[in-house]
Amino acid sequence: MCIRDSLEGLLGHFSVSARTFQAGPLCGINTLDGSLPYGQLHLLRQGEAEVWHGTTRAYRLAGPTLLFYPRPVAHRFVTDREQGAEFVCAHIVFEGHAANPLANALPSCVCLPLATLPDCVPVLTLLFAEAQATNCGRQVMLDRLFEVVLIQLLRHLMELGSTQAGLITGLAHPQLRHALAAIHQTPAQPWSVESLASLAGMSRSVFANQFRDVVGETPAGYLQRWRIGLVQKWLKNGQPLRLIAEEAGYSSEPALSRAFKSQCGLSPKAWLVQEQQRSLDARP
Repeated sequence: MCIRDSLEGLLGHFSVSARTFQAGPLCGINTLDGSLPYGQLHLLRQGEAEVWHGTTRAYRLAGPTLLFYPRPVAHRFVTDREQGAEFVCAHIVFEGHAANPLANALPSCVCLPLATLPDCVPVLTLLFAEAQATNCGRQVMLDRLFEVVLIQLLRHLMELGSTQAGLITGLAHPQLRHALAAIHQTPAQPWSVESLASLAGMSRSVFANQFRDVVGETPAGYLQRWRIGLVQKWLKNGQPLRLIAEEAGYSSEPALSRAFKSQCGLSPKAWLVQEQQRSLDARP
């Protein structure tokens, strides 16, 4: 199973989408206050810019650069008032927002020179050309191209690996990624540590220890958290609890309710009411 299969299961259940909001020069000071419930992907095509987080200068960008915030972070760009810098930027929406395991697994910010992303050259060339053109369907084309860039970036981060425990490190692991992909793709299966260890080609004890060390939690803990994340998504979509229990791998509605309350502190019904109220309160 290749790395992209590990990613496919995640994106199949928790999609990601882009919405382009900037294509052209930024001059002077431009601020994003982090109040919106999504991140941003910025592509500096040419020029120079400073990136500030509050009173701290986080980065100095010189030449083509990718800057990615998977979660809301207040930041501002400072560029030359006259020459400016050429940016193409998009909002990135991870389905489920705070409940999305992929968004939560990523670092708070990724900053990379575009030269370090050779696999992105074809799509970046097309994206920058589209940003400068006035073709029909330009917005839709840019949004889809940003989504391709994001998936290629995720592949790049997985291939690089990490010294920190977490989902991205687990997805890049040559053996554990098979078990993670199986959990993501077929959550309804009655997975045990033994069956997951078999998929990873490890003994039960070695698998359990490796999983905890690399992913940062036990296989059973990760499986429950993944299932509960899906339950939350399906509750918001209006699916009946009986069907959700079956699709998420629980033997009955009471079994699902017990697991849900253990992790979330509320019953599924009470949690859904709370989320619906939060959505109403967040409306302008």
